Amino acid sequence: MKIIVILGLGLFLAACGREEDSTDTSEAVKFERNIDAMQISRGEKVFSQNCASCHGDQAQGDPDWRTRDKETGRFPPPPLDGTAHAWHHPLAQLKHVIANGSPGGKGNMPAWSGKLSEQDMDDTIAWFQAKWPAEVYAAWAEINQRASQR
Repeated sequence: MKIIVILGLGLFLAACGREEDSTDTSEAVKFERNIDAMQISRGEKVFSQNCASCHGDQAQGDPDWRTRDKETGRFPPPPLDGTAHAWHHPLAQLKHVIANGSPGGKGNMPAWSGKLSEQDMDDTIAWFQAKWPAEVYAAWAEINQRASQR
C-alpha cells in the first residue's frame, strides 16, 4: 500500500509541470524537514500517552479508517504516518483538529485543547511527520507554504 501511495504521489508531483533546474537548491532548503531530535522525542512521549490508543503505537491508524462505523457513522482514526490524508492539511489545520477534535463530527477525535499545550501539539506533529517519506513531507511542505501565504 505504501508503495502505491508513494508512486501515486510521485506521479502527481511530476504532473505538476514544474521544470526543475538540478543546480537550484532553493527547493531543498525551503522544504527542509524538522530534525530536532529533542522535539521529536517529546512528541513521541505525548503521542504514546495520548494518541496511540486510537491512532496506533506507530501512528498506523485503524486499518478501516476510510469506512464509516455502521453504528456511529463516524470514521475510525486514520494513519498519521504519511499513508493517509494528514499530509494534505497545513500545519494550522492539523493543530486545529488536535485542539478542537474531528470536524463536523466526522470522526471520534476528542478536543485536546486545555489538555495538551501548544508545545505538546507541535511536538506530536513533529514526531508523526518524522515518519513521513521525504516525498510526502515535500508535498505537505508545499501545501503548508501555500496555505501560509493566503
